[in-house]
Amino acid sequence: MRTIKGPAVFLAQFIAKDPPFNKLETLADWVAAMGYKGVQIPTFDPVIFDVEKAAESQDYCDEIKGLLAERGLVITELSTHRQGHLVAVHPAYDLTVDAFAPEAVRNDPVARTGWARKQMLAAAKASVRLGLDRHASFPGSLLWPYLYLYPPRPDGLVEAGFEELAKRWRPILDAFDEAGVDLCFEIHPGEDLHDGLTFDMFLDAVDQHPRCNMLYDPSHLYLQMIDYIDFLDIYQDRIKVAHIKDAEFNKSGRTGFWGGYQNWPTRAGRFRSLGDGDIDFGAVFSKLAEIDYDGWAVVEWECCIKDPDDGAREGAAFVRDHLINVQPRAFDANMQARGVDVERNRAILGLKQAPS
Repeated sequence: MRTIKGPAVFLAQFIAKDPPFNKLETLADWVAAMGYKGVQIPTFDPVIFDVEKAAESQDYCDEIKGLLAERGLVITELSTHRQGHLVAVHPAYDLTVDAFAPEAVRNDPVARTGWARKQMLAAAKASVRLGLDRHASFPGSLLWPYLYLYPPRPDGLVEAGFEELAKRWRPILDAFDEAGVDLCFEIHPGEDLHDGLTFDMFLDAVDQHPRCNMLYDPSHLYLQMIDYIDFLDIYQDRIKVAHIKDAEFNKSGRTGFWGGYQNWPTRAGRFRSLGDGDIDFGAVFSKLAEIDYDGWAVVEWECCIKDPDDGAREGAAFVRDHLINVQPRAFDANMQARGVDVERNRAILGLKQAPS
């Protein structure tokens, strides 16, 4: 077992046009003042972080690392959630996800996919320059419109979807493998990898690729009624990144998991600031320690009620209070003799005399 690193924070939800949320320098000042030690940096806004520049310039990467180090911060991972989602988009979502891409490739799905792939390859190179060994992303979705079984799906549709998803991602996974970086897909509704079974299907489709790994977020599992602690046991060898985010499910006579087309505040299942939801984080942090998770505890704030400043500040303290300094020795270590003594053990079992 080892002690988890933290607290860290995912910056994506805090980026805005107004200071201090419009520059990496001032964002870093803001999170450092709250007690964070690490930042997970999104790469969708070149003003905050230019992933293509980072892929080509060691000076730029050193500048970013130095800027953060001056504030007592390190980069935990880069994130390409938006770009990763654009690697595979069902046509039903073309217009809604165009906002994730630059104007030059909007209304052109082929060009948009090409841009997303280029961004992913840049992220692998940038991670190496920054000294990072894991990366956070989304896999995209070709099958999400067919999640429910009505109208009935044609035979072979799911298999065809995962075959195509694997075809698009395999070269990217190979590039991350060459870079020595784990590509960690967030298990998330709206993505084709939204639970354990879908991750398994994708893993099979990419031939158990060693760089195909997972970003664990208990909130997305809980709202699907998945046992998020058992999930850690099952996928412990593939979980390399963890988002610490809370959620709650308010049972209702009107709506359920699918949400009745409601916005976040009026859904039965919704995200909350840490400590305000239903997730058993005592069990989460204990299990992460048990499975020898060697990454960071990264706060992701997406509360539909609480002010982001309060959520971020409380999140740092919440994680800090839940981090477990694992024991260096067993509590009963001084109560027992060490080393195997065969004769002594036989005597304890009443086996001094050999059976006749």
